[in-house]
Amino acid sequence: MLGESTTSTVSEENTANWGAVYAMSLCVFALITSEFLPVSLLTPIASDLMMTEGQAGQSITVSGIFAVVTSLYIALLSKNQDRKIVMISLTVLMIVSGSVITFAPNYYVLMLGRALLGIVIGGFWSLSTATLMRLLPASELPKGLVILNAGNALAATIAAPVGSFLGAHIGWRGAFFCIVPIALISLIWQLVSFPSMQAEHQKPLSWNVFNLLGRLEFLIGMLAVLFLFMGQFALFTYLRPFLETVTNVNVSQLSVILLVLGLSGFIGTLYIGKLLRKILFPVLIIWPCILALTALGLILFGAHLYGSSMLIAIWGFIGTSSSVGWYVWLAKVAPNDSEQGGGILIAIIQLAITLGAGVGGLLYDSHGYQASFGSAGILLFISAVFSFYAARLRCRAEHNEKERE
Repeated sequence: MLGESTTSTVSEENTANWGAVYAMSLCVFALITSEFLPVSLLTPIASDLMMTEGQAGQSITVSGIFAVVTSLYIALLSKNQDRKIVMISLTVLMIVSGSVITFAPNYYVLMLGRALLGIVIGGFWSLSTATLMRLLPASELPKGLVILNAGNALAATIAAPVGSFLGAHIGWRGAFFCIVPIALISLIWQLVSFPSMQAEHQKPLSWNVFNLLGRLEFLIGMLAVLFLFMGQFALFTYLRPFLETVTNVNVSQLSVILLVLGLSGFIGTLYIGKLLRKILFPVLIIWPCILALTALGLILFGAHLYGSSMLIAIWGFIGTSSSVGWYVWLAKVAPNDSEQGGGILIAIIQLAITLGAGVGGLLYDSHGYQASFGSAGILLFISAVFSFYAARLRCRAEHNEKERE
């Protein structure tokens, strides 16, 4: 069954709506903070709702599942809707989710709240690049993506420590409810700053959301993204036990190193925008190579505190910023399919995180950190190879376009 497409092309207007971009960044901050809050609050959630910590941990899995499904189909389901209305509706749903979780009386209501959050995660991220393409001229898109991902990086930096702090002082319910006013501010900001963005009908949109994967260039790019995130999470997920058992850090040292990891990621996200304006594919190729070498360095020098700390800072700087380039790539490769392309990109990332963490965990338990970190390095090098192939295909496509002109 076919419907009308809601594709977006990069705005050719000279003016940039930065107010709307910052409103989206604030929404991303609230969204990602909500996503990762349970990590530091599993014990009090389980105790209060009389369930195991494993059951409480399923709240993260549930949101991930709903995020994948939503990311694949939201462009189709909202094909005729004003993008302003869609984004605002998702923000309202985040407020509802936060309220449901805050007052959840049992396990099932908690899961309902987390499922609603998963819908927001998948929907918002899938449409984010296409929305920025409507708000900004093409030359400003890399900067816009950096601002958007800065909210993500900041949330990833502070979610766990702030969640733990708030949970200790106002309880886990209070910690979750703190997200509601932030989301409300973002909602009001969006209402004021977002222009009307009517759906653009350019070609039929298929219920087979994987049609884009039939294009070789898009497929190769998605394979590069798959191996990039698999490699990252085969290592990143197990940094804490690595630091505790191999580097032998104490609690204070662990907190400082994790803070350095988050701060370096935030700085890297801000810095990469300048690079992407000048060079896209060298970043997409070199970044996973640096991560792979960092993984090797952790295997060789993991027992040394200062060496490990420096390598982890590099990992944060490169790893957190690496995804930004692929959003810029998406705008170049699929400008007329950016919403469905964004949905596939988010689904691939979610799948890669799950696979990377799962495979990394099996190797970590059975053969030690060397196997887990070594596999991460191999996966990251494979990502670099696919990135190189994607660069060749893009150069060929641009050359053919110039010849046709």
